[in-house]
Amino acid sequence: MPPADDVPFELLYKMYAETSLRDGFVIRHENYYRDAWGSFIRLGQAQPFIASVDGDPIAAILVFRFADRALYMYGMSRNLHREKMPNHLLQWRAMQWAKAQGCRIYDFWGAPDVLDESDRLFGVWKFKEGFSDHFVRSLGAIDYAPSPALYSLYTTILPRVLNVMRRRGLKQTSEVLETSEVS
Repeated sequence: MPPADDVPFELLYKMYAETSLRDGFVIRHENYYRDAWGSFIRLGQAQPFIASVDGDPIAAILVFRFADRALYMYGMSRNLHREKMPNHLLQWRAMQWAKAQGCRIYDFWGAPDVLDESDRLFGVWKFKEGFSDHFVRSLGAIDYAPSPALYSLYTTILPRVLNVMRRRGLKQTSEVLETSEVS
């Protein structure tokens, strides 16, 4: 495992930013990931895997390890060479690493709430299903609403506020990518 100082955080972040823009999700600033990912990597509890084609980095994943469980939590890819489907090999390498670390479980962490083709995350689920059809549904989040009126207001206004924040975050991420180049 490379020391945290040798991990190409800038490259990982730029690929993650490209993924966020393509798939429409908001990410935090680069320093957040440098600190968070770096802390786990330094502790030996996370490992990045990077796929390249002809020397060009095209995809990466970050896998975390806790006791006997490995969790695939971050995936990122560039538009370059997407047809080569590098994430399959990355997942396989991560599973081999997890096994060598003594992990008994490799958790793909996350699937749509409803396994329906109309869900925007259905393609993510189909990718994960290709490795195993063993699907474990966890409890998830449950809201307790002591005031139904306030909760109704919250569920009406919050999505609008989040949409404004998403647009702003995607614009900021786009500006970061425009000023730098992935290499």
